[in-house]
Amino acid sequence: MANSNREVILEFQTLGNAVKVTAVDTATLIEVSIVGAPSAGEEVLKRTVLRKLDYVLAQRGLAPLPRSDT
Repeated sequence: MANSNREVILEFQTLGNAVKVTAVDTATLIEVSIVGAPSAGEEVLKRTVLRKLDYVLAQRGLAPLPRSDT
């Protein structure tokens, strides 16, 4: 039931010595967040929050998001 047109909105917010990253699946409006170190880098934080979103979607019986990145 994966739909290649699904989109995710990402928000990066610096909070002192940490970065809060929020991902929202626009199809389901499911939102997840992580908090990480800025030194981890944007790509690592992005992958982490997207893995968490996939996990939450799976827990709710929904298909993970189709992505071309690995």
